[in-house]
Amino acid sequence: MPAAPEHPAPPLVVMMGVSGSGKTTVGAALAQRLRVPFADADDFHPEANIAKMSAGIPLDDDDRGPWLEAIATWLAEHTATGGVASCSALKRAYRDVLSAAAPQAVYLHLHGDRDVLAARVAGRPGHFMPAALIDSQFATLEVLQPDELGATLDVAQPVDTLVDESLAILTAPSGLTPPAGHSPERRDHA
Repeated sequence: MPAAPEHPAPPLVVMMGVSGSGKTTVGAALAQRLRVPFADADDFHPEANIAKMSAGIPLDDDDRGPWLEAIATWLAEHTATGGVASCSALKRAYRDVLSAAAPQAVYLHLHGDRDVLAARVAGRPGHFMPAALIDSQFATLEVLQPDELGATLDVAQPVDTLVDESLAILTAPSGLTPPAGHSPERRDHA
């Protein structure tokens, strides 16, 4: 009897970028197209973090530690089923926490012009992240490194285009999964 064809596991994606880059919008649309669960990292923040950001105070690494661990746990729990999580993941060290729990996670970095993103944040009613914190996020941002599994996308494009590009990256014939013993490939689309 022939063996059943192997189906690759659905992708595990971290939609990353500064506030206002569209992580939630693009991430939720991508998850819907992939038919996998979506998690908004904002939902993992403890109340103390939300209060701090609402007051215009940037989070420090101590504030982010438990938050990152909660997101890492969610990613690990969705390794077999796939999933998309929105998470700023601004520093390499933060992404390392997530990758330790889910080494196959692909980082799709939504990147754009600071003024455009600040205007987007200023136009969001009722969100705890004030536009004043955009500069601190850009100052903290460490772009994907060549040994990280991921790609950069230009947020100036429509959501449907960003989702299509994300799907193309995730399903490219050469794929983003590195052969054993090799460093991951990084594809820039910005």
